[in-house]
Amino acid sequence: MDAPLKELTKLEKLVSNSSAAKGKSPSISDSLESLLLSLKDAKQRIQAGADAGEVCAGLSRTVDNTKKDVDDRQKEIYNSLARFGKALDKRFTTPLPSYSPLFSSPESKAALERTIAQHFLRTGQFRTAEVFIEESGIDISPDMREHFAELHRIMSSLKENDIGPALEWTERNRQFLSSRSSPLEFHLHRSQYIRLLLSSDYNAALIYARANFKSFYGTHSSEILRLMNCLAYLPPSRLQGSPYADLTSPSLHTDLEPMFAKEYCASLGMSRQVPLRVIGDIGGGGALARIEKGRKVMRERKSEWSQSDELPIEIPLGPENRYHSIFACPVSKEQSTEQNPPMMMVCGHVVTRDSLQKLSKAGGNVKCPYCPQESLASNALRVYF
Repeated sequence: MDAPLKELTKLEKLVSNSSAAKGKSPSISDSLESLLLSLKDAKQRIQAGADAGEVCAGLSRTVDNTKKDVDDRQKEIYNSLARFGKALDKRFTTPLPSYSPLFSSPESKAALERTIAQHFLRTGQFRTAEVFIEESGIDISPDMREHFAELHRIMSSLKENDIGPALEWTERNRQFLSSRSSPLEFHLHRSQYIRLLLSSDYNAALIYARANFKSFYGTHSSEILRLMNCLAYLPPSRLQGSPYADLTSPSLHTDLEPMFAKEYCASLGMSRQVPLRVIGDIGGGGALARIEKGRKVMRERKSEWSQSDELPIEIPLGPENRYHSIFACPVSKEQSTEQNPPMMMVCGHVVTRDSLQKLSKAGGNVKCPYCPQESLASNALRVYF
C-alpha cells in the first residue's frame, strides 16, 4: 500500500503545481482543481483500507477525462491565437517602418540631452538634474538653473496656500504680465481675500480688499463687485448655498499653480508644459507617424520638402499645444506666416496677402472668390487671430 500512496502523493504535488501555473485560464484551473480533489479523495480511501487497485482504476479514468477536457480547452486557446495572428496580418499588410538613428549626430544628441536636463529642472528634480548634467557634459547656464529653482520654490509655496512669493514675482514682472493682459496678480489677491472670508476673518478681508483691489477695478470691475456683494451671504455656511457659491470652489486656489507656471515659463520664452510631456504628447501622439508617412509618399513621388520652416503635412494639435494663431488660406491652401499674413477684404472674407495680390486686377480691384463683391486690395485689413 505504501507504493500507491507515494505515487499518489507525487501526482498530487504535480497537479497542484500545474493548477497554479494555469491560473490565468479559469476553465483549465477548475479542471485541475477537480482532479486534485479526486486525488486527495483516492488517497484518503486507500489509507482507510479500500482496494488500491479498484481506487487506482477509477482514478485513471478520472485523469484521462480531465486530460481530455484540458486538451480541448487548450486547442480553443491555440485556435484563437492563430485567428488573432491572421487578423493582424490581414489588417496590417505593410511592415512597421524602420527609422534611421534619430540621434546619431552630435547636435541632435545634445538637443535631446538638453531637453532631458530641462525636464528634470522643470519638475524640481534638482539632484537628478545635477548628476545628469555632470555625466552628459551639457551646458545649462546658472541663470537658467536659478530660474527653475525659483519656480519650484514659488510653486511649493502656492501648494501650501502661501501666495507671498508669487505676489513678489508678479510685482517685479508687472509690466510683462500687463503686456499679456494676464489676470494672475488679481487672481492671487482674490484667492487670499476668499481665504480670509471663509476663515470668518471679515474685517481682515475688507482691509485686504481695500488695499489691493483698487488698481484692478478698471479691468476686473464686475468680479470685484461680486467679491464685495458676497458679504451679504455670510457666514460661509450660507455662502455655499447662495448665487456666489462658485467663490467657495477649491479650484479658485488650485488653478493658481498652472496659471503661475504658464506665466513664469512665458517670461523665459518656454512652453508652460514640462519638456518631455510635450515630446510625448506631440511626437508619440501621432506626429512621428504622420511625418514618416509623408516622407514615404515623397520618396515614392521623388519629391522633396521645399520649405525649411514648415511641415508639408498638417499635424493636429490639442488646444494646450497651440502657441500661436493658425490660418490656412482657402485659396492657396497654405498656412499664413508673418511675411504672408491673413488679410480681410471689405466683404469680410479672409485670404492671405499673396492670394490677395494674385487676385488683384489692373487698378487694384479684387473680386472676392467667395462672393460677387469687388473692392480695392488696398482696403484689405490684416487680421490677427
